[in-house]
Amino acid sequence: MEALFTSMGVVALAEIGDKTQLLAFVLAARFKKPLPIIAAILCATLVNHGLAGALGAWITSMLTPEVLRWVVGVSFLGMAVWTMIPDKIEDEETHVANHLGVFGATLVTFFLAETGDKTQIATVAMAAHFPNPLMVVIGTTLGMLIADVPAVFVGDRFSKKIPMKLVHSIAAVIFAIMGVLTLFKVDFYLGN
Repeated sequence: MEALFTSMGVVALAEIGDKTQLLAFVLAARFKKPLPIIAAILCATLVNHGLAGALGAWITSMLTPEVLRWVVGVSFLGMAVWTMIPDKIEDEETHVANHLGVFGATLVTFFLAETGDKTQIATVAMAAHFPNPLMVVIGTTLGMLIADVPAVFVGDRFSKKIPMKLVHSIAAVIFAIMGVLTLFKVDFYLGN
């Protein structure tokens, strides 16, 4: 359960102000149909983070525990730095696949925007760290929904009231702590 809750919390914080959350705002404003947008975000995230979780599990099987510890620890520290860099959404990301309808456009656009994004990379690192990558994928998917569903419903008005720098700082600190604990061989999960 630790993998689930840690993954969910870290991704929910990291996603606030992320380009995929901004994309959720834009798609909601453009299409004004929240349910297909949310369904597409869920599907895109499950596929994207499922692949990331599988990659994390594969990395675990390919590296020695010592090398894996350094890779994961440094990845978490890198995520801490990356989290502090504000995201901007590109206009072309909102215009991809307009002919596919609300669900299709959101699915394709959200999947592409999330590919290589910090929350996907965080999913790889957490899936490599925790003994249950499925719980990581479920947690990161829930974290994405926690951050993005309100964005779909309330749009830009809500985002202007959130202290983004504070939220990013908290997420960065959590990633940094996870990185340091990993590098110093301190387990922060209740696994095997």
